[in-house]
Amino acid sequence: MNIKTIIVDDEQDAVNFIQSIIQEYCPKLEIVGTANSAKEASKLIIDKTPELVFLDVEMPKASGFDLLANFPDHTFDVIFVTAFNHYAIKAIKFSAVDYILKPININEFIKAVDKVVDYGAAQNKRHDKFTALLENLRTSLPGKLAIPTSEGMEYLNTQEIIRVEADRSYSWFFLVNNRKILVSRNLKEYQELLSDRNFFRTHNSHLINLEFVKKYIRQEGGAVELSDGSQVPISRGKRDLFLLQMAKLSK
Repeated sequence: MNIKTIIVDDEQDAVNFIQSIIQEYCPKLEIVGTANSAKEASKLIIDKTPELVFLDVEMPKASGFDLLANFPDHTFDVIFVTAFNHYAIKAIKFSAVDYILKPININEFIKAVDKVVDYGAAQNKRHDKFTALLENLRTSLPGKLAIPTSEGMEYLNTQEIIRVEADRSYSWFFLVNNRKILVSRNLKEYQELLSDRNFFRTHNSHLINLEFVKKYIRQEGGAVELSDGSQVPISRGKRDLFLLQMAKLSK
């Protein structure tokens, strides 16, 4: 059975382009309606009960996020369509919500659709994901980080994360209460997401939360001891910047 789909974008050209991609490359999607505003889309969602919504972020009068907040039961999947420099892109990434960048790349569009088709989402998982997103949008510094686990998705408060350690293309999260989680994503992705949350990459393999730094050890190359007793190396080239960051943090 095809996935009932609606497209929401205030630009009709964007709606037409998304329609054309779906019709040519996404045979498992069935377009049951389109809308050019959040108000129109709300009525359409109630009437058509879609399973997937392509949702423009920035629209006049009410945004895509405003629309999402009106449906707290989250009975449908969402793929956001947004400009790369949009203020909310970090909140979207933090929450692991699917998105497509404008101008739309067809291959990226197909990948996003394939994820929905292949994996879908249980209603409780959707609820967790979109609740985290709406919470992250309330602040300029998102606090709920979604990380994929073997069981699905876990939403971590960034204040729970002591450090992250690279393990080839994977990452180990070391958390408070002696918890650790293996994630199938590389360290660079998390460095980009967490850099403005007082996280610092001391070494190719280590990203630490500066809030948990206990001491700096002046030895060959240098090392940092964290509150859980772990010690991580600090590259010689990163030492001065690390000390500067710690000085700022302690003011």
